[in-house]
Amino acid sequence: MYRIRLHGRGGQGMKTASRILGTAFFLEGYEVQDAPRYGAERRGAPIFAYVRAIKDQQIYERGIIQHPDLVIVADDTLVPIPAAGVITGLTDRNIVLINSKEDTDVWKNRLNINSAIITLPALDIKDLTELRFIGASCAGAAARLLGVISKESLEEAIRQELKELPDEQLLINIEKALHAYDEMAAHEAVVSEGDVVAVKDYVEPEWIDMPFENASLSAPVIFSGATSVKIRTGLWRTLRPVIDYDKCRHCWWVCSTFCPDSAINVVKGIPEIDLDHCKGCMICVAQCPPHAIAAIAETEAQKNEQTKEKTIT
Repeated sequence: MYRIRLHGRGGQGMKTASRILGTAFFLEGYEVQDAPRYGAERRGAPIFAYVRAIKDQQIYERGIIQHPDLVIVADDTLVPIPAAGVITGLTDRNIVLINSKEDTDVWKNRLNINSAIITLPALDIKDLTELRFIGASCAGAAARLLGVISKESLEEAIRQELKELPDEQLLINIEKALHAYDEMAAHEAVVSEGDVVAVKDYVEPEWIDMPFENASLSAPVIFSGATSVKIRTGLWRTLRPVIDYDKCRHCWWVCSTFCPDSAINVVKGIPEIDLDHCKGCMICVAQCPPHAIAAIAETEAQKNEQTKEKTIT
């Protein structure tokens, strides 16, 4: 059975990529299972999706994939975040595909894992115009690495899954996917199927007894409010909104009202962005009437800050 886990951020199309891969497998005659895994996270939060596929058998496995054959990482900034779980369950036989500007040797030195690492430099997630095509590109690269999905099945899968899009956008998605498919020609069929887990070998998990407080109705799980401020969701950000105060009209209510996380505070008519909790959804950029808020890459913003600090010192 092929087990594939796709990691990305909300809004990068990993759910779509899993559906494209699942449909392409189905068109090749496989029994398929594909699903995303996320909760109430907003755009920019780490999420993952997974695909299982097997020939001429039913799939009895359920739940997340603990030991994948192929791991796809659409955003390389997720790798060092423990909660993203990118390298969880990897063994010597796994393949890791990372969309990154860094080459394979860099990632091998960084991770020091025995899994084979392949980089896909086809798309830049910092480019807003490319952001919507990452899912199709990752699906195309994965199809070639698997070696059992043809170009024809990949293209048909994209047409089926993205049929609601305008023709122009549909064709661009197909182009990006086929380009990534061709980019991976040297690594065709490097992914091998994992063993099917036998039911008789199932080991029940150990249970942990949790003490329950005496309560007449129910015991609370959250003992105090306003604790979410301690969670620095700004670490999810790949794009940073920057305010040009020369263009700002101090209308204050637009950007602060539309910010879904209340990360924009207005002090005496001047908006300030709470970068510890701004997730980089860029809604403020779209809503600002005078276009005083621009989006820049988070890595670029951090470099600018370091340069500024060195200049001051």
